[in-house]
Amino acid sequence: MARNEYTIQELLRRDVYVGDTKVGVIVGERNHPNTDRVRSMRIVVESDIADEFMRKPAEMAPLSKELVHSIMDDGSVKLSKSMRELQRRWRNTVRIDENLYAPDEMEDRAVQDNQGNEVGVIVGLLKKKRTYRGVIVETRLSIRREFGLPERINIPINAFAKTRESLDEVVLSRTITKLLTLPSYIQINDPNFIDEDE
Repeated sequence: MARNEYTIQELLRRDVYVGDTKVGVIVGERNHPNTDRVRSMRIVVESDIADEFMRKPAEMAPLSKELVHSIMDDGSVKLSKSMRELQRRWRNTVRIDENLYAPDEMEDRAVQDNQGNEVGVIVGLLKKKRTYRGVIVETRLSIRREFGLPERINIPINAFAKTRESLDEVVLSRTITKLLTLPSYIQINDPNFIDEDE
């Protein structure tokens, strides 16, 4: 079977290896109606691997499907790249609630405040100095009217408290009203805040 032909059901709960090094265990993937948009799986990372290859250790991280090379005779998953490539990809992630998320795991997610009000949908990410600083959100019409917001706003990553995997949502740590007064929100929505291509 060629690489990329494995389904998540075939890969669930399998150990992941780079050479002889166990990286972690596959635990699932993002729940999204358009499966073509889901390019990463979720893995629980071995603590020693997280300590060595992440800037700040995280228990859960993304694993790009394109890195899956094959399923070995013992049932484990072999990756096609080195640990350095995995490290490079983990640097190109967003950290929410001590978990890492790939850009494809963030786009199209609904954004809610901590009272359950939907702010809008993530349509892109903002980078500065090679680090994701925020997300671009297409706001809901009702929110635009109520708060006088434009069609798109930028929300800093540090304003998020958690994700809800089953509902494909990202939840803010505060209300919309409080979000709009955050210095980091004001800064990231300044026209002089430079965003970079991925």
